[in-house]
Amino acid sequence: MQLSLLLLLLLPPGPLPVPGMEDPDFPHPGESSQPPPRACPWRCSCPQADVVDCAGLDLHEFPDNITRETRYLSLQNNQLRELPYNELSHLSALRTLNLHNNFISSEGEGLGQVCGVHEVPSTLCVPGFGQLCGSQQQPLLRTETWAVAAVALRRDGAKHLLRGPARSPPDPSPYPHTGSLTAAAPPPGLPDEAFESLGQLQHLYVAHNQLSVAPQFLPRSLRVADLAANQVTEIFSLTFGEKPALSLSSNRLSYLPPSLPTSLERLHLQNNLISKVPRGALSRQTQLRELYLQHNQLTDSGLDATTFSKLHSLEYLDLSHNRLTMVPAGLPKTLTILHLGRNRIRQVEAARLRGARGLRYLLLQHNELGATGLPARALRPLRNLHALHLYGNQLEHVPPALPRRLWALLMPHNHVAALGARDLASTPGLAELNLAYNRLTSARLHHRAFHRLCALRCLDLAGNQLTQVPAGLPGGLRTLRLQCNQLHTLEPESLAGLGELQELRLAHNRLRIGDIGPGTWHELQALQVLDLSHNELSFVPPDLPEALEELHLQGNRVGHVGPEAFLSTPRLRVLILRGNRLHMTSIAEEAFLGLPHLRVVDTADNLEQVLVRLPSTTQHRPRAGGS
Repeated sequence: MQLSLLLLLLLPPGPLPVPGMEDPDFPHPGESSQPPPRACPWRCSCPQADVVDCAGLDLHEFPDNITRETRYLSLQNNQLRELPYNELSHLSALRTLNLHNNFISSEGEGLGQVCGVHEVPSTLCVPGFGQLCGSQQQPLLRTETWAVAAVALRRDGAKHLLRGPARSPPDPSPYPHTGSLTAAAPPPGLPDEAFESLGQLQHLYVAHNQLSVAPQFLPRSLRVADLAANQVTEIFSLTFGEKPALSLSSNRLSYLPPSLPTSLERLHLQNNLISKVPRGALSRQTQLRELYLQHNQLTDSGLDATTFSKLHSLEYLDLSHNRLTMVPAGLPKTLTILHLGRNRIRQVEAARLRGARGLRYLLLQHNELGATGLPARALRPLRNLHALHLYGNQLEHVPPALPRRLWALLMPHNHVAALGARDLASTPGLAELNLAYNRLTSARLHHRAFHRLCALRCLDLAGNQLTQVPAGLPGGLRTLRLQCNQLHTLEPESLAGLGELQELRLAHNRLRIGDIGPGTWHELQALQVLDLSHNELSFVPPDLPEALEELHLQGNRVGHVGPEAFLSTPRLRVLILRGNRLHMTSIAEEAFLGLPHLRVVDTADNLEQVLVRLPSTTQHRPRAGGS
């Protein structure tokens, strides 16, 4: 009785615990109250529950222990050669898969090791598999059971999947049974069904691998497929389904892929071997906005008037670096940017541009446009043209009758030798004009050539044969580039009225101190950058503009910097004096007084090392010497 009472006293109050009914919030002996750590593959990082980052770890095998909840998987910059289907198939929540820059090849490469043959002579021949045939004298050997499991390339270039159950060959052979043909494991690579089970995948990046064939099955959810920089030569007609963005650049495609998705918005096919776009190949892609075909082998005969005519949403078309001699016909009116640089175009015809009335940017650089390459009114259909790029041709004059709304005309590296009073009269809204590295001389540059260009902000006349600053420059000019000419005089009259000029480049001319007239800088009250490098100046020009922040004087003959050199430039931040004739004692100690914003003083490559000493009151000590 006493023993029973003692046991009752020792029992805790309340009902006895029942197995399976323990309090889940109460920690048990040996257990932690903290949640268990998330599973993460070895060496990888998992910053969030649905993110696995295994990039750049020199992995040779697909990592295990990836949870089903993973939505973002990064495997780029490794040494993976294959993707195991079993490992990928359970990642049904995956949204982004990055396999960029690995060594993944297409499954079936190296077919000589696909099938294991036992007790069979070397004269095995499978129709359509010439690479498996040891001899061309005997047909397929008769076997009781046979199976072929391989991904192969037929002689006609189409890729087919042969996979079937064991069965008898269709035609009995007179040859007796001598063995059996058995299926071996497929070689490493990318299985056709690798991505088939990833029903939520939206972004797939497989660029910079060794694929020779595009994956046969891609999920319908996919929005971006990047297979650039592989060795793809073949594509299944239904591979890409309804994808809005597709990148197949830098492969070995010799043709436009068949049955492209009708929902395509961006298509990258640059850096391939495409020489022709078949008729109707782009007739159903009415949502396509960007088409990249640069760096191919397209010729005039490879395009016709219907090639682009059905692309009613096309805005950007890049056909640069091909072999075209004419502007393609049938351009859609929605086109905004047309890139035709680095072709062999000799003449631009208005008729071929008539449909592209919405064009705003036309790039024709580095073609073969000569004196008659852009005849009068050739660009008249392009009423909304904003920028015209013509550099690197053989044009001898500014094209006549340019579109009135033209904002930028870029014509460097041509053969323009003269500029008349009315050559630019049709473009009053021109804001940027680049005629650098032509053959212009001061004698053939009319003093009213820029008279009507009230909106001009940037004028580049570098690399010509000018001996003086052009007259009649627009007052709203912000940037004037005259480097690499033959200027030997600088007078106040030539710069008069340029009160808004902020940048003036006069490097590589023949200017001396005596050639710069008094008061030359007086009206340049907004000038911030002045480049007088590589001239023949013997000291710092006096009375520089007060707003000046950068002064480039390298490569001159400056041998002395006096105490008054920078009195007029209190905002100076950068001073370049390298490559002059300065000694250690050539710069007055007082020269940099009153320059609180000075950050850089470059005095390298002078006659001897020059150290710049600044007063301790300067707020920020500048970098001096060779810095």
